[in-house]
Amino acid sequence: MSLDSKLLVAIAAVTGRDGILTGATATPYCTDWRGRYAGNAIAVVFPADTQQVSDVVKLCVENNVAIVPQGGNTSLCGGSVPLAGPIRQLVINLSRMNRIRALDITNYTMTVEAGCKLAEVREVAKQNNRFFPLGLTATEKICEIGGNLSTNAGGIGVLRYGNARDLVLGLEVVLPDGRIWNGLRSLRKDNTGYNLKHLFIGAEGTLGIITAAVLKLVPCPQVTATACVAITNPEVGVRLLAHIRAVLGDTLSSFELFSRSCLDLVLAHIPDTHEPFAKCHEWYLLIQLEDVLQRPLAGELRQVLQSFGNGVAEFETTTDAGTARNWWILRESIAEAQKCAGASIKHDIAVPVSRVADFIARADVLLQETYAGVRIVAFGHMGDGNIHYNASMPDAEQNKLFISQQESAVNKLVYAVVRELEGTVSAEHGIGQLKRKILPDYKDPLEIELMCSIKRLIDPQGLMNPGKVI
Repeated sequence: MSLDSKLLVAIAAVTGRDGILTGATATPYCTDWRGRYAGNAIAVVFPADTQQVSDVVKLCVENNVAIVPQGGNTSLCGGSVPLAGPIRQLVINLSRMNRIRALDITNYTMTVEAGCKLAEVREVAKQNNRFFPLGLTATEKICEIGGNLSTNAGGIGVLRYGNARDLVLGLEVVLPDGRIWNGLRSLRKDNTGYNLKHLFIGAEGTLGIITAAVLKLVPCPQVTATACVAITNPEVGVRLLAHIRAVLGDTLSSFELFSRSCLDLVLAHIPDTHEPFAKCHEWYLLIQLEDVLQRPLAGELRQVLQSFGNGVAEFETTTDAGTARNWWILRESIAEAQKCAGASIKHDIAVPVSRVADFIARADVLLQETYAGVRIVAFGHMGDGNIHYNASMPDAEQNKLFISQQESAVNKLVYAVVRELEGTVSAEHGIGQLKRKILPDYKDPLEIELMCSIKRLIDPQGLMNPGKVI
């Protein structure tokens, strides 16, 4: 019996044979959501509880087998799939660990296992008159809490509620040697030394496997107002954002930007979508306000937009959920529409909010001057400075050559602008395999040194999600 066969027998004794997939049945778990990365694994293992995760990790350590933690496998950077090549790897998928362990309405907390889908967590909170504000639009029905936390997910509510990191009070983590750290505290104040949970949030499974978390809940909004706004250029959006925040404060929860090219793709590829206005415009904003108190938010937002001045070409406001949903579909469907149109060179950047318009203008000029006919698809979370800035060619054959031959050059042009504006090359998608090699070029050397030191300390054998991040 081979070493791998012996390992699988030992794992089956822990999880049961129905908790293991091998061969062709494991292939979907070894390929990333975008279809860009595909690797190989001895097996995909589905533990049912934290102790099983611990036992499987210990077996991997004993057999010198690398461990790839996985949730819903919606990573856009290849962070949740095994590497290609001869390395011996095991995928540990946490989807079976999907229990809600506790719900404390008075403390506004929910303790959930890593395999809980984000949409289910949000629905349970809603059923109990609470709100979990992490919203990821297109993927929340399939992405899982463990993956959300491992990538420090952002989404549409960051402006008001913060990233995933800001929505966690405690964690349970299986360390690279198999020990279980129980940090499932539901305290809002705990000043007893280093806050270890922040080591694992955003680490993309390279320091351990998040198996459960205590999540913060907030009161349910009692009134929501949404506006679809046509603007002449992104600079108007920057000024309008500052103005709305000054006038309406923390009621502002979402401030999303998308370009004409985004909308054209959605209208072409997503059924039952329509122009928001009779006239076509070059840039659009989707703005959402929320409050726990009953108040005429739509009227207040309308008044702010009417009084803003030049740059707002057209707008509508609503408190009707159906109308708002139709507008949100336009924004949420951009990634899927792009996928239908073909591959693109993607960038998930962030700059200070005040420099978003500068970034788009400078990057547009560089790419358009260098690549005639390039299609730029720019959209994202203007409210927190995070723009998804993607480039492709409209012609399919030309696009294949463009991506295969120019991706590195395009990245350098875009990231040079990001650096000039003191931004980041990864705002919410993480590093994974995609940006691992370029990270040292855009990160302070001391930061890289400290990150490597932490990795060596916690994972001295380098078995936890190798080839990702650092």
